[in-house]
Amino acid sequence: MRCAVEEDIHLPDISFCRVCENAYGINRGIYNTIDAYFYQKGHRDIVLRRRIILSFLQFIGARSAKLNKKSSYKFGNGGLIEKLDSFTNAHLS
Repeated sequence: MRCAVEEDIHLPDISFCRVCENAYGINRGIYNTIDAYFYQKGHRDIVLRRRIILSFLQFIGARSAKLNKKSSYKFGNGGLIEKLDSFTNAHLS
């Protein structure tokens, strides 16, 4: 498993999503929710938004004992938005 690198930022959307899935264990639906969240928060530039997405995934990955090479990240009911809000308040405010 490799983590996303700078050149991955410029991949087509489906390819970038696969990088996130392989490196961080999130599926396309979770990726789309994260992307939409940051877009709605005013991050319109796709390159900047993808950097923010990678920072967020590193933020939650570093705090998850559940994440490993063979499983996907589980957020639970409302957990994703809670983590997005926490990240936004700590890193983007």
